[in-house]
Amino acid sequence: MAKEKPDHHDADLVLRVYEMRREAVLRESRASVINRFWPTSYDDVQPYFKAEHPMNAPWRQVSTYWEMVYGMVKHDIVHAGYFLESNAEGLVFYAKMLPWVAEIRRDSNPASFRNTRAPPSMIPNPAMPTRVIAVRKAPIAPVLGSDFSLKFAPQRLQ
Repeated sequence: MAKEKPDHHDADLVLRVYEMRREAVLRESRASVINRFWPTSYDDVQPYFKAEHPMNAPWRQVSTYWEMVYGMVKHDIVHAGYFLESNAEGLVFYAKMLPWVAEIRRDSNPASFRNTRAPPSMIPNPAMPTRVIAVRKAPIAPVLGSDFSLKFAPQRLQ
């Protein structure tokens, strides 16, 4: 059952997740994958799955990190609304990969983005994903095309 309001346990988990994000290797991996990587096609994403690719380790670290922390939300370990107030970066990562999620699951890991996909039950305010993605709209929109707002309507983040 979902928590009605956050408590001190939720605050502790959110702070621990933040502390993990501050770790130097994870911080650099997040910068590489989320801030500097702007794929325009699946051909840009697919090489990251090869062990010898220099971005394989950062890709795996970022994708599994967000799967782990959003899993806590999905399974009601932490209050969803409180958690997502300060941990929406994974939604940006998911939004960037959304056009190729089926291929990523086929070629890499069938469980990819199962937790990060942010089902509506995780998001108390349905407008939240749209607002979070809008923060990154300027760099993402040219990559994904003119129908950006349609691709990232809340119902699409299911």
